[in-house]
Amino acid sequence: MSAITIKNLDVVFGDKPQKALPLLDAGKSRQEIIDETGLVVGVNRVSLTVQEGEICVLMGLSGSGKSSLLRAVNGLNKISRGALEVKDGDEYVDLAQCDKKTLRHLRTHRVSMVFQKFALMPWLTVLDNVAFGLELQGVPKAERRKRARDQLEMVGLAEWESQYPHELSGGMQQRVGLARAFAMDTDILLMDEPFSALDPLIRAQLQDELILLQSKLNKTILFVSHDLDEALKIGNNIAIMESGELIQHGKPEDIVLNPKNDYVKDFVAHTNPLNVLRGRSLMQPADSLISEPNRWQICETRQLWVEQAQGQISLTNDDLSLYYWNAESTDFAAVNDSSVVVAHPDIEMRDAIELKMRSQHPVLLADEGQFIGVLDDQAFYNALLGNYTQTN
Repeated sequence: MSAITIKNLDVVFGDKPQKALPLLDAGKSRQEIIDETGLVVGVNRVSLTVQEGEICVLMGLSGSGKSSLLRAVNGLNKISRGALEVKDGDEYVDLAQCDKKTLRHLRTHRVSMVFQKFALMPWLTVLDNVAFGLELQGVPKAERRKRARDQLEMVGLAEWESQYPHELSGGMQQRVGLARAFAMDTDILLMDEPFSALDPLIRAQLQDELILLQSKLNKTILFVSHDLDEALKIGNNIAIMESGELIQHGKPEDIVLNPKNDYVKDFVAHTNPLNVLRGRSLMQPADSLISEPNRWQICETRQLWVEQAQGQISLTNDDLSLYYWNAESTDFAAVNDSSVVVAHPDIEMRDAIELKMRSQHPVLLADEGQFIGVLDDQAFYNALLGNYTQTN
């Protein structure tokens, strides 16, 4: 079910923004509209749906409109035209039509925000900063402090509750900002480049922590970033914007494998493909291998074949055993040169490379017990060199 539904949304900055709309309809560019009217188009006819529990990353160069779109979701940017519906219980509220009372309700109970510059109040302790939003909600002091302490525990800052923001590092201050947002217990979390001001190591740690927190809390997160590797790491979906327009929206792997135009292609050109590619994108499909009925040759030099019978996979070499890989419950250390790994087609390529290194044999890919392809040395070379095509 959708948490945020955006339909043909325009956001124009300046006096009398409606003057820009006919020019947008006529196909005028952002610069042409600035020259004619002095108005700035922040968002141009964007339609986007964000599902409950999803992390959707808005990407683009500076001035692309990603923050302008994000800030429309909590009413910080006024909508010039179109609809922006936010789920509120069993109902949907259109921010283009709602009154001030409804907007206050959404901001205090449904939508919270984490800013790039932390936005902590220097005169409040860490604990009171985290509890501040709850105070605005009217939560009694004892309860809001308990909830704030729970969130500080979750982000690893329980021992710092009595300190003040200036006594914390940048990474710790951003953890306070995360704890404050999560303490509000809103369904939707907006994050405007929250990690971009931090050192690379701290940024990577907070990305990992956000992924872990999301696995526990299952919030709907709209996340603005200019870093594609960050977007590929945390996003369930990525929306790439240019000049206020939504250029491409899809899963990270689809964005990398099938860039819609040169703008998107330039975005993905320098990313590390191992951060996003899955086994199915690089495998040799079973129907491309040397085969006989219900058996396929997976290694020509060793004359190693895999057989399929009654939903079961087996090997022709008795000296080797199959090892079924599950990233959540199995261990790299259990794989050795007597193992041939069987994994799901959605295995991450980083995992597949380490399994291949430990096993020294191709990695078999199977879906619901059916052998569908193999990852061999050529697949890994292609991954590292960026030679890949979409495989369905």
